[in-house]
Amino acid sequence: MDTSSDSVKVGFVNSLSGTMAISEQTVHDSLQLAAEQINDSGGVLGKQLDVVSEDGASEPTVFAEKAGKLISDDCVAAVFGGWTSSSRKAMLPVVEGANSLLFYPVQYEGLEASDNIFYTGATTNQQIVPALDYLAEQGTESLFLVGSDYVFPRTANKIIKQYAKAHDIEIAGEQYAPLGHTDFSTISNKVKAAGADAVFNTLNGDSNVAFFKEYRNSGLTADDMPVMSVSIAEEEVDGIGLRNLEGQLTAWNYYQTVDTPENEKFVEAFRSEYGDDRVTSDPMEAAYTSLYLWKEMVEKAESFATDDVREAAGGVTFDAPEGTVTVNGDNQHIAKTSRVGAVGDDGLIHTVWDSGEPIEPDPFLESYDWAEGLSAG
Repeated sequence: MDTSSDSVKVGFVNSLSGTMAISEQTVHDSLQLAAEQINDSGGVLGKQLDVVSEDGASEPTVFAEKAGKLISDDCVAAVFGGWTSSSRKAMLPVVEGANSLLFYPVQYEGLEASDNIFYTGATTNQQIVPALDYLAEQGTESLFLVGSDYVFPRTANKIIKQYAKAHDIEIAGEQYAPLGHTDFSTISNKVKAAGADAVFNTLNGDSNVAFFKEYRNSGLTADDMPVMSVSIAEEEVDGIGLRNLEGQLTAWNYYQTVDTPENEKFVEAFRSEYGDDRVTSDPMEAAYTSLYLWKEMVEKAESFATDDVREAAGGVTFDAPEGTVTVNGDNQHIAKTSRVGAVGDDGLIHTVWDSGEPIEPDPFLESYDWAEGLSAG
């Protein structure tokens, strides 16, 4: 990287086209907002941020290619972005090979830790496990698993099945569809026929639009068989349709409705920049937060160099819109508050349960007896 001038380059790589654009455009927007705010407040170590943006085009190979370009050709200090676990895993050897840094902003399946990645979205014990605990507390005795056919849903469902076995929850069915799939009549019929207490949904992207429309068309409702989703946020509600989602459950660490002074300022700034009709969501808040965490790490290290930033990262905190977050220096994940929410008639997601305090990240689920053997599988 080149830090000799009065500016320093940072790279953003998000899907601005393809099936994941419905989710990733807002992440790109929030990263841009954070960069503008940081520049307006004096930059990082006195240097202005020079943003280089690339389109991952919803293809893991493109993410790897663009990450390589940002690091080798553009000489960025760090890369921010990715959504699907496939995109992250495609970029992982690129950033490791170059000893660069990737800040990944989306919840994921855990069972990973790289010295060259900071994971600012939730890991499993901060989202999936609390969501399962919530369903169990609500009396759920059977689950139907629906997911996109790639890394995150497959691994998440492996974890869910092991949790279910330990907690006497029946898995009534398990179905996958390719990313971008739009015909869910067969899967919806199987879900209805199974008669499970709830559905655990790990579909990603615009497949959720087709799934929830078919779900409603088949006569299923949030009262009859609630769906717990871990990849649907405020940004997706309008595209899926409020009438298809009202009352359904989500598990995240942030909602637009979170009541903190920092979030009030964040929502106001985002709307001022992009329009009053825009909403905020967990992945874009985690992306926004990631740029500020990197800034704090760099300033603590007094250096942009990867090794120096990594060495300084442990214990770095930021009063984020979701609440205070803290970097775990051992696994480079973030302590975060867990929340379960329900989609309201206003199109926003409202918290129905939260953990009360940040949960320390445990990406390999080492503190759970029922998870033994998962990381090796």
